[in-house]
Amino acid sequence: MDSDYVRIKDAIMFIAGNASAQPTLEDVATHVGLSPYHFQRLFRRWAGVSPKRFLQHLNASRAKVLLRDSMPVLDTAFAVGLSGPGRLHDLIVTTEAVTPGEYAAHGDGIAIRYGVHETPFGPCLIAVTDRGICALRFTDEDNVENAVAELERDWRRATLVRDDSGTSAFVGTIFDRAGDATGPLPLLLRGTNFQLKVWEALLRVPETCLISYGDLAERIGMPSATRAVASAVGANPIAFVIPCHRVLRSSGALGGYRWGLDRKVVMLEREMAARTER
Repeated sequence: MDSDYVRIKDAIMFIAGNASAQPTLEDVATHVGLSPYHFQRLFRRWAGVSPKRFLQHLNASRAKVLLRDSMPVLDTAFAVGLSGPGRLHDLIVTTEAVTPGEYAAHGDGIAIRYGVHETPFGPCLIAVTDRGICALRFTDEDNVENAVAELERDWRRATLVRDDSGTSAFVGTIFDRAGDATGPLPLLLRGTNFQLKVWEALLRVPETCLISYGDLAERIGMPSATRAVASAVGANPIAFVIPCHRVLRSSGALGGYRWGLDRKVVMLEREMAARTER
C-alpha cells in the first residue's frame, strides 16, 4: 500500500503540473486513486489546508518572489549573530562539531544508534550519539540498506547499532508540529570547517524563508564561493533540521537536492502553505 507521502507527493506534482488548468478536487483524487472525501481528509491532515487552498498558495507563492520577500527576515535572523543555534518550528537547535581528532578517526570510539521511521516526507534513517543527532537521511522503503551503508562509510570506525524504538522520539520531536519541545535538539556535526560554517548559517534560515546559494555565500563572508557553498549544502548530513531544502538558485530555480527534487518541492510547498495560513 502506498504511504501517505507517496500519495501526497503525486498529488502535489499533479497540481503543480496542471495549475494553469485549475484541477478540481475530483481530478486530483482520481489521479492518486482515492475518493474525493478520503483524499480531502488525507491532504488536510498532511498539509493543514485543503487541496483548493493549497492550489491558491501554489499559484501565488512563486519562488523568485519568495526569495525577494525573504530578505528582510533573513537580515534580522543573521543580524542576531548566533554562531550555531537556530530554530526549527519552536524548537532550539544546538550544534557541536566533532574534534579534529575525531574527524580524522572517522568516529572511532563513538557509539551510534540508528533507526528507520516514517515522516511526512517519506521514510528516513536517523542516527544519534550521546552528544546528539549525527545523521538524518531520507530514503525509500527499498533503499534502506544503501542509506545504512552510507552511514557506515561516513562513520566507518564507529560502533553502529540499529535501535528503532530508541530513535523514534527524535523523529517525533522533529516532524510532529503538534508536539511540545522538551529542550534543545542537539546535533553532532562531522565536516570540514567550511562545511560547518555553511550548515550553521543554514540553521539561521527561518522556516518562512528561502535563500539563494549566492546570498548564503555572502552571509558567511565568502561571496565568491557560491560553488563551494552549493557543494557544502549538498553534503548536509542532517536533512530537514539543517534546512538545505530552503536554498534555491537566484533565478528561483530549485537547483539540486540530495534526496530528490520531488521531495524538495513537497517540503517547500508545505512550508509555504503553513506560512500563508499564519
